[in-house]
Amino acid sequence: MLALRIRSMARMHWLGLFALVLLGWAGLFAMAIPSDLRDLETVYGADFVAALCGVTPGVAGLWLGIAMWVLMSGAMMLPTALPAFATYDDLGHATSTGFWRLVAGYMAVWIGFSVLAGLMQAALFATGLIGALGQSLSVVFTAALLAGAGAYQFSPLKDACLSRCRAPLSFFVQHWAEGPWRNGLRLGLDCLGCCWALMLLAFAGGTMNLGFMGLAMLVMVLEKLPEIGRPLTRPLGAALLLAAALCLATGF
Repeated sequence: MLALRIRSMARMHWLGLFALVLLGWAGLFAMAIPSDLRDLETVYGADFVAALCGVTPGVAGLWLGIAMWVLMSGAMMLPTALPAFATYDDLGHATSTGFWRLVAGYMAVWIGFSVLAGLMQAALFATGLIGALGQSLSVVFTAALLAGAGAYQFSPLKDACLSRCRAPLSFFVQHWAEGPWRNGLRLGLDCLGCCWALMLLAFAGGTMNLGFMGLAMLVMVLEKLPEIGRPLTRPLGAALLLAAALCLATGF
């Protein structure tokens, strides 16, 4: 069974999807801020690094921020949906056109999220809550991000979205007649409902922190796996709430 699945994922539409994910990570790596430049912001302040990097709240900086969030969303979220894409591929009898329409619908949701996140980043930078490198400059704001993400782990909406993401066969059987584009939109909305709060934690550690992105992607992949995700969701929420309390208590 595993050998059949591996062979099926060697078809062109799967190779194209894997290439898209790799290109996303390559783009993020190319845009990543070196650690020594992060240290410069600590010494000289956000204005110095903003001037050095050309990061501004203006139009150019806004579009760069949105592009970065699109890359983040593709690189981090496409891997979390691989079980759903594989299920659709099995049901769709390997029609690559339908597969790509499904992926396009899914990414349309995350591109919309990326636009909002880019606008949010520009607003937070303008108000001084985050630095030029996209990291929180406020202990209270960091704690609020952690507490919000932690509390959301216990919410009924998160549970409902996760339950659909963990049962892609039931999802597609229920909505199959709507076609791949609308299936992709629905899948993307469910995925967004699962992961938006965790994605916004990027503002706590820096939006171009590759370490955060890799760890967050792994957590979100595991959360969508039924056997692993169910016992993970609430402990993760508790850990985030504890991290928020420690952040406020220690001022770090």
